[in-house]
Amino acid sequence: MQFAEQLALLDRGLHYGDGLFETMAVVAGRVRLLPRHLHRLVLGAARLAIPLHDVPEIEAALQQAAESMGEGVLKLILTRGSGGRGYAPPERAEPTFFLLRYPQQLPTLTDAKEGIVVRLCNLTLARQPILAGIKHLNRLEYVLARAEWREQDIAEGLLFDSQGELIEAVASNVFLVQAGRLRTPCLDQCGVAGVMRAEVLACAERLGLAAEETRLCLDDVLCADEVFLTNSLHGIRPVRALHGHREWAAGELTQRLQHELWSRL
Repeated sequence: MQFAEQLALLDRGLHYGDGLFETMAVVAGRVRLLPRHLHRLVLGAARLAIPLHDVPEIEAALQQAAESMGEGVLKLILTRGSGGRGYAPPERAEPTFFLLRYPQQLPTLTDAKEGIVVRLCNLTLARQPILAGIKHLNRLEYVLARAEWREQDIAEGLLFDSQGELIEAVASNVFLVQAGRLRTPCLDQCGVAGVMRAEVLACAERLGLAAEETRLCLDDVLCADEVFLTNSLHGIRPVRALHGHREWAAGELTQRLQHELWSRL
């Protein structure tokens, strides 16, 4: 398949955020968790009614790009393509694909053991079930949330929705450990269902750990025995402090999941 090298001025991704993207880690010449990335891309395309017929070609092209770069990050952007003025999508969309390559050094398990400090975001996420879970191009809520802090020692911000439910972090998913049970927010109203989140839930099942997707609030965070964040590039990052609220020691269950995850990635 061919990736576009220029963005058309009438591209609907530029005008309306009408599209999807996947940010993928490349390790030793392969895309980490590629099947999960493709599954979410297909799900998102179906949700937005963007025709996507050449998934095997996309997979082959991504793997070829990964082999050529060896290590780093690939970002795949899919838009509905160009269209005229107005919100109405064209009757016959011709999707456009872009592929960006970043020679970025990925975190290691050693890096991930140190733990990070997070804060509470003031911005609340709007509920929109039809967009929940997918990684669409309209990220303005997250842009505004990330603009809330400049402190170098704060790595992430926790996001809640308009009903006060914990959803995720700005660029990560959230897991709590309470009484030996793994809990992560339900993402049926808003938020992004991360590929690493799915992998961690699969790891928990292999290890026989109790895990659930459920409704959570700030009190659940404050009462948790362990907290960690996940995303496709960082894997699992333990949270050692919620700025201005409380701190956590390195958690046994978090470390166990880290080792299980890194042994398979």
